[in-house]
Amino acid sequence: MNKSESKYFNTAVRMDEALILLLKTKDFEFITIKEICEIAKVNRSTFYLHYETIADLLSEAMEYMNKKFMDYFESDATTTFEKLKAADKEELIFVTPDYLIPYLNFIKDNRNIFVAALDKPEIYDSNVKYNKLYRHLFEPILERFSCPVPKRKFVIAFYVQGIMGIVKEWMKDGCIEETTEIGEIIIEVILSGKKSEL
Repeated sequence: MNKSESKYFNTAVRMDEALILLLKTKDFEFITIKEICEIAKVNRSTFYLHYETIADLLSEAMEYMNKKFMDYFESDATTTFEKLKAADKEELIFVTPDYLIPYLNFIKDNRNIFVAALDKPEIYDSNVKYNKLYRHLFEPILERFSCPVPKRKFVIAFYVQGIMGIVKEWMKDGCIEETTEIGEIIIEVILSGKKSEL
C-alpha cells in the first residue's frame, strides 16, 4: 500500500468509526454528514470523495465491523474451523457453541450498526451473505457430508436465513436475552430440522 492509498484507507476508517460512534447515541436517519465529518476530522468534500450517501458509508462500516469479527474468539478462530474437519459427523450440527457464542457476542456488542443496517436490506443482506461465519462454518461441514458443490449455496441460504431470522428478532428486542440462550434456541431449531445427513 503506497502513501496515498494508506491515507485514503485511514480516512475511510475514521469515517467508519465516526458513524459507528454516532450510532451509539442516535438513530441512523438522524445522523448527518456534517456530524460524521466533524468526528472523523475531515472536510465535507472528503466525504463525497469516498461516498455518495451515508448509506454507502453504512455499507462500508458493516464490512469494517465484519473484519473485526475474528477478535471475538478467545482462542485462534482458525483452530475452531480446523475442529470441524476432524469432528465426528454426529457433532456437526451446522452450528457449534464455540463459534456461535462469539458471533452472538459480536452482534450484541455492535447492535447499533446492525440495527441501522436492518432498515436497509440491500446493505444488511449482502453483508450477511458474505460474512465469515457462514463461509468458514458451513463450507467445511457441507464438504464433510459430501454435499454436492452446486447444492451448497441453497443449503447455506436455508440455514443462514433461519439463523438470521432469530438474530433479527433478538436485535429488534434490544438483545435482552443472553447470548447463550439465543445460541441454545438456534441449535435447538437446527437440530429439530436436521432429519438426516445431506
